[in-house]
Formats: sequence, C-alpha cells, structure tokens
Amino acid sequence: MTTTKMNWRAIDADPRFQALHRKKSQFLWGLMIFSMVYYFLLPIGAAYFQELFKIKVWGPVNIGLLFALSEFVVAWLIAFIYSRKANAEFDSMAQDIVNDAHNLGA
Repeated sequence: MTTTKMNWRAIDADPRFQALHRKKSQFLWGLMIFSMVYYFLLPIGAAYFQELFKIKVWGPVNIGLLFALSEFVVAWLIAFIYSRKANAEFDSMAQDIVNDAHNLGA
C-alpha cells in the first residue's frame, strides 16, 4: 500500500470542498436549532402549560409524559434524517474531492 501526501491547503481552497462545508454546516445548524427548540419545549411546557401536560391520554399516561418520550423519537429521527442526507449528498461530494486529491498526489 502506498501512502500519498495530501495537499490540505489545496483541498481547503477547492470550491467544491467549500461548497460541501457550507452546505453541510447549514444543514447541521438547521437540525441543531430544531433539536434545541424541541428539547426546551419540554421544560417550558412543564412550567407554563401544566394543565395541558396533565391531560390524561391513557391510564396514568399524560401528554407531558408522551412529550418527554417523544424527545427520544425526535433524536432518532434527526439522526436518520442526517444519515439519509449524508449518504445521498455529502458522502458523494466528499468522495469526489478525495478521489481528485489522490489523483493529483499520485
């Protein structure tokens, strides 16, 4: 196996890498903002909307408990959305950049 030296400055200056970084950052910031807002809705709801959170849904299960459990579902959903987007878009963009970097280094 041969090792090639990567020209990281050239990769960083590559407009495709900059586009990938910008696209990925915007997507991740959007996911993070959504997740933070959803996360803080639980303590806000528990503090200011107690009557809503106390509504019984089934036996001892109330809306507050369901909302708290939905935090786990939302976390898995965010991970699923990111993996789909990464597999469909980000990984192929990154692979093109890596392939070109290897071809230039060889």
